[in-house]
Amino acid sequence: MRSYVPNTEGERKEMLSSMGLSSMDELFRDIPDELKLSRPLNLPEGKSETEIRRIFRAYAERTNGSMPLFRGAGAYRHYIPSLIPQLLMRSEFYTAYTPYQAEMSQGMLQAIFEYQTLMCRLTGMDVSNASVYDGATAAAEAMLMLRDAKRKQKILISDGLNPDVIAVIHTYARFARLECVSIPLNSDGTTDMDALSANSDGAAGYIVANPNFFGCLENMDEISAAVHGFGGLLVSYVNPISLSLVKRPGDYGADIAVGDAQPLGLPLSFGGPYCGFMCSTQKLIRNLPGRIAGQTSDAEGNRVFVLTLQAREQHIRREKASSNICSNQMLCAITASMYLSVMGPEGMYEVAMQNLQKAHYLRDGIKSINGARIRYENTPFFNEFVVEFDKDSAVINALLKKKGIVGGARLANYKDGDNGILMCVTEMNTREEIDALITALEEITK
Repeated sequence: MRSYVPNTEGERKEMLSSMGLSSMDELFRDIPDELKLSRPLNLPEGKSETEIRRIFRAYAERTNGSMPLFRGAGAYRHYIPSLIPQLLMRSEFYTAYTPYQAEMSQGMLQAIFEYQTLMCRLTGMDVSNASVYDGATAAAEAMLMLRDAKRKQKILISDGLNPDVIAVIHTYARFARLECVSIPLNSDGTTDMDALSANSDGAAGYIVANPNFFGCLENMDEISAAVHGFGGLLVSYVNPISLSLVKRPGDYGADIAVGDAQPLGLPLSFGGPYCGFMCSTQKLIRNLPGRIAGQTSDAEGNRVFVLTLQAREQHIRREKASSNICSNQMLCAITASMYLSVMGPEGMYEVAMQNLQKAHYLRDGIKSINGARIRYENTPFFNEFVVEFDKDSAVINALLKKKGIVGGARLANYKDGDNGILMCVTEMNTREEIDALITALEEITK
């Protein structure tokens, strides 16, 4: 297989030399040897388009997309109004290039502006950017905002964040030379306020999820008061669907609100593409990465839109830039805008209420099963909660699959020895499906 990058050997040596390196191995020395491939890629011979279509058709026939699903953990199955995929077929939306030339891009710039407006209304924050890659990237970029705003190198991170989000934060922190301090959870699944206070000295701020990875709702008023009390900034990682029921980040004084807009009309799609949203207070607007579209007037007094505050060069300055986010996520952001517009406040409230009520219905049904226990039983939650079983969680999920049900996310995949299962319920789960899951768990636990 030839190199995908069309550089000659001499050009590669010249580039390595300019970095003070002598070989490609030296360039990738940070990668542990055990993770490097020590053999040629094990790829079959090329196939024709017809053969490839047969292979993928066979995969599709083996996939059962009709099984009831009770898994979330950061990616959620919600109903997508049919209007959304139909409108997204319009070719005007299918450009991946950022609309730098305002005179040629008024439609796209207005779409960005409307997205920002909707996200500000949803989160209660002052300003929004035009999205980043996903929720994990948004959280990591928020960490860099804390550093830039407070000029401090210590960041407090809640153990209640999604472990995948934490991993991305730590990757960013390593190369930004930031110190990440983990704040543990109490036995009720919420922030240990004593630990937060004990680690507050010299901290730029605190990144916390509400609801957190385990579904628990945090006391955000108390957390906000504590963080601002030690002079830090509060980053709230939120599920956008929940914001019709719980306090919005702006309502409890969060400085930055981030999360993944995937629940807002984006299908699961095997993990992407998704859309990370970032909103902040007005005073932090110059620290926001990515695009910000502004409204202004032209020489004739017409309402027009432009990219504002950051020039294109900001995103190509490498280590001197505050962020290197520069890819356009606008198709996903427009999807979120369409979803919010179609649903409206009443629709968003209805979806959130169904998530809440159906999850509590399932939790109450599981409580009566011998061999199953609800972790954090007395803590308020949204649409996810942790169940512990006497049997191994892998066995539980395997037996559920045999009964035609996709069980929750196994916490052993995130932490060795944790036998819990994170159950998730959305408006897509019918009462019949929930009752079938309860009956199946009763049989399995026997």
